[in-house]
Amino acid sequence: MIEGPFFVITMVGVLGTGLVAGVFIGFSTFVMKGLAALPPAQGVAAMQAINVTALMPAFMFLFIGSAVMCAVLAVVTFVLWPDEGTVEMLLGSALYLFGCFGVTIAANVPRNNKLATMEAGTPEAVAYWPTYVSEWTMWNHVRTVAAAAAAISYVLALT
Repeated sequence: MIEGPFFVITMVGVLGTGLVAGVFIGFSTFVMKGLAALPPAQGVAAMQAINVTALMPAFMFLFIGSAVMCAVLAVVTFVLWPDEGTVEMLLGSALYLFGCFGVTIAANVPRNNKLATMEAGTPEAVAYWPTYVSEWTMWNHVRTVAAAAAAISYVLALT
């Protein structure tokens, strides 16, 4: 059974990955749909503002802090190799680190960076907007599922 400090950091992992999944599912289920319903120039401008705001400390602490916690959990699991929950702990860490954090770096951030270089009302931005919404949202679905699955995996490790 997982107990003591290992239990506490696992609970922090559950909380962090679950909160990140919640943020991302909000984007997948209503924010991106709302932005897509706007005229393209307005949608681009709004998303550019959101992307700047997302880099503020509150979200970055949650998002990056959860990645750090998942890495710590993986290392601690390898060192302690508990009798129960090992597979679930390592799976949860991998899901978040690769399926959520890694996908963000490899798929979502490059799209955000490309959008940031465009002037909201230009033909280039208007033409790119539907592709951005579709691709960004698809990858957001992936990271939502990965973060939620990581939280579930950590909970399973505790049971």
